[in-house]
Amino acid sequence: MKEVKMFMMDTCPHCQKALSMMSELCEKRPEYKAVEIKMTDERKEPDYANSFDYYSVPTFFVGDVKIHEGVPSMEAIERVYSEALR
Repeated sequence: MKEVKMFMMDTCPHCQKALSMMSELCEKRPEYKAVEIKMTDERKEPDYANSFDYYSVPTFFVGDVKIHEGVPSMEAIERVYSEALR
């Protein structure tokens, strides 16, 4: 299983939507619960967040590959899980 990093902000409505979608997908697909996601609030850990190449949140990296950036969709979030489980 590959490492997943999620860059987000607590106050971002798109990030909150992504978190809700993640919960929903984990309920539908129990195997997704095994995927560990390191969530980083870019305002609380700016040095770490700035070491990655992205411009908007939420952003997901699986391993070292950026899988999704920006406004989330169920398809995009599911792709994150699928790539992590490959």
